[in-house]
Amino acid sequence: MKLSLRDVHKAFGPRAVLSGISLDVAQSEVIALIGASGSGKSTLLRCVNLLEPIDDGVILLDGLDISEPGLAADAIRRRIGMVFQSFNLFPHMSVLANVTLAPRKVLKVDKAEAEDRARSLLTRFGLAERVDSFPDQLSGGQQQRVAIARSLAMEPEVMLLDEITSALDPELVGEVLDVVRELKTSGMTMLLATHEMGFAREIADRVCFLDRGEIIESAAARDIFERPQHERTRQFLQRVTDAGRL
Repeated sequence: MKLSLRDVHKAFGPRAVLSGISLDVAQSEVIALIGASGSGKSTLLRCVNLLEPIDDGVILLDGLDISEPGLAADAIRRRIGMVFQSFNLFPHMSVLANVTLAPRKVLKVDKAEAEDRARSLLTRFGLAERVDSFPDQLSGGQQQRVAIARSLAMEPEVMLLDEITSALDPELVGEVLDVVRELKTSGMTMLLATHEMGFAREIADRVCFLDRGEIIESAAARDIFERPQHERTRQFLQRVTDAGRL
């Protein structure tokens, strides 16, 4: 599996949000997108998942131009999972029902197989005892872990994680980041937008610093945090350090 972006542009009205993004994501690679709010991180992920059409450029998945107008988006989203800042769980459904819904409806997996897969995922993420609970009976960290399990139930090849800890209380962040660590160990390809600088430094194979819709600098995690080459990157990381977040 290889995901490639080539000179991707996206604007909302007169405001350019992505300005010529080019990026390659290899099999089992973990890439962290960092940068100030409004730098284009979330929009980039939404474009990859085809939630936003791009204005120019191409997005390739194993050589297939998935950004081509008219392409069946649902078929592509089976291969590219996405987890959002908000959990987006169905409040009237149990945890088990939330995780099994898409495999049953989209992949046409039978109920027993879907439930076996869901229980295995929920056990993997420490939620075996909560399969019959409803979202409002869970902590934020538990809800986000369910959301990750729901995405993994579709057996995606790539996972896109959009600021998945930003809606959590600080004491709940760790349990969600533990799940991401486990996914990395299992070899999952991931592209994640995050404000958790220490976590990006720890887990990412590569870090991309975005500023005003451009990738200003891309390097191995240790290099970008210890030896940033671009002045904008240095300024951003200094602000992060001064704020006690690195």
